[in-house]
Amino acid sequence: MSQEFPIVNVLNVPFINATQQAFLDAVEHRIDTRQTTFVVTANPEIVMYARQHPSYQTLLENADYVTPDGIGIIKGAEILKTPLPERITGYDTMLALLAWGNQRQRSVYFVGAKQEVITDLKRVVANRYPHLKVLGARNGYFDDFAPIADDIAQQQPDMVFLAIGFPKQEELIAAYQHLNHGLWMGVGGSFDVLSGHTKRAPKFFQEHRLEWFYRLISEPTRAKRMLVLPRYLRTVKREARKLRQK
Repeated sequence: MSQEFPIVNVLNVPFINATQQAFLDAVEHRIDTRQTTFVVTANPEIVMYARQHPSYQTLLENADYVTPDGIGIIKGAEILKTPLPERITGYDTMLALLAWGNQRQRSVYFVGAKQEVITDLKRVVANRYPHLKVLGARNGYFDDFAPIADDIAQQQPDMVFLAIGFPKQEELIAAYQHLNHGLWMGVGGSFDVLSGHTKRAPKFFQEHRLEWFYRLISEPTRAKRMLVLPRYLRTVKREARKLRQK
């Protein structure tokens, strides 16, 4: 893990204690200096998964940066009396880096989502970021990542975004990051949003920390996944009680 930011542990996951701008400045500097950089944007679901899967926990500990993606992480840090300044979401980070890359004429490689999403993503990116060099855009339906990794190794993009969901996206990054001296970051469903296939929560929900609720009412099939949130908060509160008793 990179050492420039203090760390706040939420259920043993090491989150950076940084503003989004400070984090972006650090990542942009690492891209400029061609340092391989592994970013995980972690939400409560990822934290709870790591508790049950030691190999994934180790992977998070070995990432360069783990950022608090989701209000649940901010709330958990508050309960533990180690507050974090703000959310640093995968989607917002990706947009900021694409805008920065466009200004600097940097290169990017996209992997993930359905083919129709990738097709629309390429069109949106070409319109919105005309100076960004897209060196590859592959859908997430592959049996073997090795040929894609070989192409990334040959092209050496400044940024690689994987949108194939956790834990797979992080496991692939951990296995193949040595092949490319740039940023590697898992971004979950971000391609669907940027391409226009999924709507992001309106500003009201974002500003009132209710994006999770908007996702639940717009995608009822997520209800089962959302059940992890109360379990996560119970676990954090139990951990806080233990710490107080020490």
